[in-house]
Amino acid sequence: MLIDSHCHINDPLYLKKADSYVKEARASNVSIMLVVGYDVKSSLDAIKIAEQFDDVYAAVGIIPAEVKNMHKGDLEQIEKMLKHEKVIAVGEIGLDYYWDKDEHLKNEQKKVFIHQIKLANKYHLPVSIHCRDAYQDLLDILKAHKIDKKGIIHCYSSSPEMAKEFNKLGYLLGLGGTVTFKNAITPKEVAKHVPDNMYVLETDAPYLTPTPHRGEINHSKYLQFIRDEIANLKDVDPSKVEEDTTNNFKKLFNL
Repeated sequence: MLIDSHCHINDPLYLKKADSYVKEARASNVSIMLVVGYDVKSSLDAIKIAEQFDDVYAAVGIIPAEVKNMHKGDLEQIEKMLKHEKVIAVGEIGLDYYWDKDEHLKNEQKKVFIHQIKLANKYHLPVSIHCRDAYQDLLDILKAHKIDKKGIIHCYSSSPEMAKEFNKLGYLLGLGGTVTFKNAITPKEVAKHVPDNMYVLETDAPYLTPTPHRGEINHSKYLQFIRDEIANLKDVDPSKVEEDTTNNFKKLFNL
């Protein structure tokens, strides 16, 4: 069994095709999917999709890039969603300095991130963390504001050395399509050395499509290519990667 720990069936590309999406994924041995929100609407859509299928779950939250577009009451709406039985995580939340380089926006991102960390602790939920060009600040915040149930550093893209720091704090790394890219030296090094009990698989569909399907829209059914590449890097059978990542996900989310 494969588990896609981060996908966006709530993306407009797939929103009206959720039934066929899930069927195709299950035909490719993907039995559990976590549909991740990034603002109020996408979080509501994630819940609606999760309600339709067994073993499809939702994460709700406000992604850092959307902080500048927030409306009054958005965080209150996210909190209400956390009470839903199919919501198993707060996410995706975090920091992203790739586009938002202004110090005021960075500070606003931190405030919203910390607020959502507090919500995760209040409702005893893990988190799905988005980070881009902000890993040191992320590490500092996670040390200062401990998350009881820990979570996943989604689409991890920093160094192997930084990966060890997040693993020490108890966070799993989300490894996806980038590990299959030919010249992705650092992601391959991270995948090669991450401890067996400290990572999960993800597609981030419809983004970051793995080789050999680059150029296409990503899909959970392509998770097998990520599994196989990590198995190759670790020099183990793909079944071990499958077993380890399934167990890691189930343990984190108490499934």
